[in-house]
Amino acid sequence: MGSGTGAGGRCVLALDQGTTSSRAILFDGAGTPLGVAQEEFPQHARAAGPDGGDQGIVEHDPEDIWRTQLSSARRVLASCGIGAGEVAAVGITNQRETTILWERDTGRAVAPAIVWQSRVSTPICARLKAQGLEAEVRRRTGLLLDPYFSATKIVHLLETIPGLRARCEAGEVLFGTVDSFLIWRLTGGRVHATDVTNASRTLLYDIEQMQWSDDLCRLFDVPRAILPEVRPSSGSFGEVDAALLGAALPIAGCAGDQQAAAFGQGVARPGDAKNTYGTGAFLMFSTGARPVESRHGLLTTPACAVGNAPHYCLEGSVFVAGALVGWLRDGLGLVEQARDIEALARSVGDSGGVVIVPALTGLGAPHWDPSARGLIIGLSRATHRAHVARAALEAIALSVADVVECMQADAGVPLRRLRVDGGASGNDLLMQIQADVLGITVERPIVRETTALGAALLAGLATGFFPDADAVAGARRVERTFQPRMDDAVRRRLRATWRGAVERSKGWA
Repeated sequence: MGSGTGAGGRCVLALDQGTTSSRAILFDGAGTPLGVAQEEFPQHARAAGPDGGDQGIVEHDPEDIWRTQLSSARRVLASCGIGAGEVAAVGITNQRETTILWERDTGRAVAPAIVWQSRVSTPICARLKAQGLEAEVRRRTGLLLDPYFSATKIVHLLETIPGLRARCEAGEVLFGTVDSFLIWRLTGGRVHATDVTNASRTLLYDIEQMQWSDDLCRLFDVPRAILPEVRPSSGSFGEVDAALLGAALPIAGCAGDQQAAAFGQGVARPGDAKNTYGTGAFLMFSTGARPVESRHGLLTTPACAVGNAPHYCLEGSVFVAGALVGWLRDGLGLVEQARDIEALARSVGDSGGVVIVPALTGLGAPHWDPSARGLIIGLSRATHRAHVARAALEAIALSVADVVECMQADAGVPLRRLRVDGGASGNDLLMQIQADVLGITVERPIVRETTALGAALLAGLATGFFPDADAVAGARRVERTFQPRMDDAVRRRLRATWRGAVERSKGWA
């Protein structure tokens, strides 16, 4: 495999802006990480007021996002001893759906960022559903009318901030998902753009026409003037202002985190699939050149746009995965560090009948119940903390298995292996449980941060740093495979018990 020299640099800088931290990773021409810098930033979560019911509000300060992302980029360059002039390109990947509105003149946000996890717009979704609009939204966007997506978050801001609508209509205020906000800041306000994958998560983008929909803007009553230009995921998004990093670097790749991870994992042919274990668990299942409408509450979403060939995936989102382990650590004090969960869970052969349903922010695919709440059931006098730890890992794997089952049914294509990545994929016991409950091979790559790798590959492909598809494919290498070992009867019993617990968690709030 050749490494890129066409862009005149020795590496690509990936900016990976996540839900709880901002990271910057440098990749060489073989797709090997040269260095990483990461900075966490505060989360602002609270219950809504009396009018909002029991819906959880989750916000970020956009200045925290900007500050930590810029700082991590500077730090990784310094730690690797690499000057900005040696960087061939910058790729951006980001938490999707998170909604920011900012002033065109100053770049300052007009409100906190509403995070993808936030349920603050649940009443707006209920109102639109009552008007019978969900079928039309689903047909055009491949999405559901759920608080998860950006448009109803925009509506919430328009309805609660006095004078905001007039400023948006006058072009004084702009909207963007996190990628657009970073591009605006990085380019000194010269570029207001996003890519296909991020645009497709707003409820305002027609995924068959592949453009913003005036009809959807009217339906949600969102001013068209605030929307960014949509560009291919691998291509030009302007240049980083030279004053920020020391050189004017081309921003040449942009994709929402899950599509970036799918690109980094080589999910290209129908039946290819990946799952990213992060704060949530996010599955992408390729259906090729045709969008498939799900019969099981999954989403239809464009994959990264490289050239003009359309590529679609089914997507299922499990809202809580790694966050469940974080809650067991911070909320219950079950473990001191997240990595301790594996050793604790290994100390027992099974969960002792304990089942956890991690509906801490409602249930995502395939249930889509924002009023579901978390549940721990099956407790007895014999239960101890190791059983709860084991049940937590099983809950993550079983949530994923539910989504995989629906994807195979919708696509009519069997899944033969699941490619995995993200922080929790480093948990060997979790990966073995995942192979067991699915009954198929689980494949883990050497570079587990495939979200950042995908952004780097998109940027490197656009600039010639990765000269061709073979160079991109060569950057993807497998570290370990996990084969299923569970008896079929045990698997069926485990999944049936799980389904019963999930039903009990629904409609609680």
